[in-house]
Amino acid sequence: MLNQYLCYLLSSLFIFALAADCQVIETKIPSPSSQVSTSSSSPVATRGSRVARGGFPTAALVSPDVHADRTVTFRFRAPEATQVSLVGEINQGKGPQPMSKDESGIWSITVGPLAPEIWIYNFRIQGVDIIDPSNPAIKPVPPGQTTNSFVEIPGDSIAFYDSRPVPHGDVRLVMYESKAMGVTRWMWVYTPPNYDQTKTKYPVLYLLHGNGEDQSGWVRNGRANIILENLIADHKAQPMIVVMPQGHALQGASVGPIVRLQGETSMFSPRFPKDLLEDVIPLVESRFRVLSDADHRAIAGLSMGGGQSLSIGLTHLNQFHYVLGFSAAIGGQFLQIDDELDNFYSNSQVDNRELKLLWISCGRQDFLYQSNKKFVETLDAHDIRHIYRETEGAHVWSVWRNNLNDVLPLLFVQ
Repeated sequence: MLNQYLCYLLSSLFIFALAADCQVIETKIPSPSSQVSTSSSSPVATRGSRVARGGFPTAALVSPDVHADRTVTFRFRAPEATQVSLVGEINQGKGPQPMSKDESGIWSITVGPLAPEIWIYNFRIQGVDIIDPSNPAIKPVPPGQTTNSFVEIPGDSIAFYDSRPVPHGDVRLVMYESKAMGVTRWMWVYTPPNYDQTKTKYPVLYLLHGNGEDQSGWVRNGRANIILENLIADHKAQPMIVVMPQGHALQGASVGPIVRLQGETSMFSPRFPKDLLEDVIPLVESRFRVLSDADHRAIAGLSMGGGQSLSIGLTHLNQFHYVLGFSAAIGGQFLQIDDELDNFYSNSQVDNRELKLLWISCGRQDFLYQSNKKFVETLDAHDIRHIYRETEGAHVWSVWRNNLNDVLPLLFVQ
């Protein structure tokens, strides 16, 4: 959170240093028919007077500008810059796409048409990747990683991850003292519609983010709360509480003078399982109305969080009877999951009796595809029941949002 705002502020300061002679402007560019266009010949309308040096414009550029034909125009104000490119998933596997500068110092590019989806992108200016300062939709990341912007391309009908006029729940920011880590931390907790108006106890899903996010990732990037409440409204999923802890060994943002934890050299913090099992879960069960048995407790995650879910869940079947890994970061240079599961593999009859659901999924273009497939083969060799789902897609949110939408209806079904 704090690091997101700092990144945004630093990016903005960098932008305005380059844009020494800013103007309040609004660009209007017709929807192009070509796949990629960097033309800046379209008229630019100037609104308002010149802004004093050191001031801020009163109106942002229109960027991203999504057109009816599903092409998108991006705009960036930097009169003094000499090179600006569009980078990220938005380019669909292509390298940086150069942008063109018009006479007023506005860089622009139009790409597409794009498939309906939420696409991540950045501007690369003089070799530095920054967010789109005109776009409030940003992807939260942990320290040391680049904050991204994202844009949604709508389809012909509302997407399963788009908000509908249905009863909404709440996302609560919960601060706690982690004895396992020795610092103050945050978790995000989703409570279903009408939670405060009832005395109902709910099952709990512990939903873990990937290496490139923080505890807010499943809401801000994955829209987990919206996906769930759409399913609840359609009577396709059980109302549940969703707990999203910080998977990295980090102090929470904006809680006091910064404290850096020592001895953390791996993506997978050895402190995290203890933080989850001994700090997070007891706190949740003391502060929220939850069903506290293993039949009503699930653990799921993507990438790093997928590896954590499999490792923690399958070695604690007395606590989790639903264990799910999406594109789990296992094998190779990542978590050596087999080293942790000897006892699990050797007790398949017990495993099959206790597990309500073991789910493994991965995109065929994901760099983790082979390691996940190998893990599934090991499960088969030990006769451990599971569901394995392959989809098209790489290591991207479009895969994980669909994974979540597919598995939520399978949770806590008696």
